[in-house]
Amino acid sequence: MDKFVIRGGAPLLGTVRISGAKNAALPCMAAALLTEDPVILENIPQVRDIETTRKLLAAMGAEVELGYGRAQHRTTIHCKNLASPEASYELVKTMRASTLVLGPLIARCGRARVSLPGGCAIGSRPIDLHIKGLESLGAKIVQDHGYVEATADRLKGAEIVFDKITVTGTEDLLMAATLAEGETLLQNCAREPEVADLAALLNKMGARIEGAGTATIRVKGVSKLKGAKHRIIPDRIEAGTFIIAGAMTSGDLNVTGCEPSHLGALLSKLHEVGVKTKHSADSVRVMGDHPLAAADIITEEYPGFPTDVQAQFMALATQAEGTSVITENIFENRFMHAQELLRMGANIKLEGRRAVIRGKSPLSAAAVLASDLRASASLVLAALVADGETIIDRVYHIDRGYENIEEKLRGVGAEIKRIGEIFPRRRGANG
Repeated sequence: MDKFVIRGGAPLLGTVRISGAKNAALPCMAAALLTEDPVILENIPQVRDIETTRKLLAAMGAEVELGYGRAQHRTTIHCKNLASPEASYELVKTMRASTLVLGPLIARCGRARVSLPGGCAIGSRPIDLHIKGLESLGAKIVQDHGYVEATADRLKGAEIVFDKITVTGTEDLLMAATLAEGETLLQNCAREPEVADLAALLNKMGARIEGAGTATIRVKGVSKLKGAKHRIIPDRIEAGTFIIAGAMTSGDLNVTGCEPSHLGALLSKLHEVGVKTKHSADSVRVMGDHPLAAADIITEEYPGFPTDVQAQFMALATQAEGTSVITENIFENRFMHAQELLRMGANIKLEGRRAVIRGKSPLSAAAVLASDLRASASLVLAALVADGETIIDRVYHIDRGYENIEEKLRGVGAEIKRIGEIFPRRRGANG
């Protein structure tokens, strides 16, 4: 099992380029199920979840080609013949986003059998909102032996109000509605940039979608979708992680290939902390030459402070003067990294959904364990400023969502190496 060995103390200096957004790429890959024509996606990150989705689509009968060389961040997905509209447990047990194939399969094939998903153990993420919405569109759904089985002759448009804001639920129902008969009105939708990116692809495929990126989305169903070419948006969570890394290490880091308008809540909070940033159309320069001051955050749905950057901000808070309070409103079990940060010398007290961090704490190297994707990132950030050599175990979590993170960090001055069996990133196949 792979580990990271990180020696702290080096400021991050130079330029790092951000990859495509995993959380945008996954629903866009699922959207290819809606058409018999090829769908070409560019700026695809080379991470484990992408490879898992490739295997998942291939198992259904799709031809999925991942590029090499200059085209290594491009994939072509051709779902002409879907012989087996099923997502097995073995393929989806590591990935929450597997539920995204449910809506497209019902809409295109009239049936689907999808295992209840896995992913990070950060809290309850029920599929009931997906099921309730699909039933409103006319699907008949049963749950049996850990699987969701759904059938429908043709989905029919309906008005659907989400009881709770859900990103994957919004994406799943949005895809299903594109081929439904009549008009669908989705209310209380997720407003994340990844939802808008999916809608942009679907519209290129011939869908008729209005309002994506707002709380109300209107979809006029069509009988058939076509192929399209689409470039995935930059990963705002990866960008936020590197911006925080630059600030924590007293570095001077230019984070390029990102979309600063997607980072508003984080950049505003970092300004409050005392971090200096400058941004252009597609880059953010972070200058960590000022002392950090404590600040409170509350995680919220977009455009609020993202839960996926909460763990990284906690690492930053350990290096800020004063007391910071983090309130986690999205997931009930997303403070598992706190215990590992305590092992490194952090002063953190957990109070239910609140974490109280007292800084500035000198961190020291330790052997720590990654529990989930973003917790992994927080431990990497802490290790970058810790005294000595930190060993982070179970970094397969970080491989799910960060492309070549150790190589990118080394490129800007970090002392980091991977030991153990290296995950093969450059892999292409046709099913």
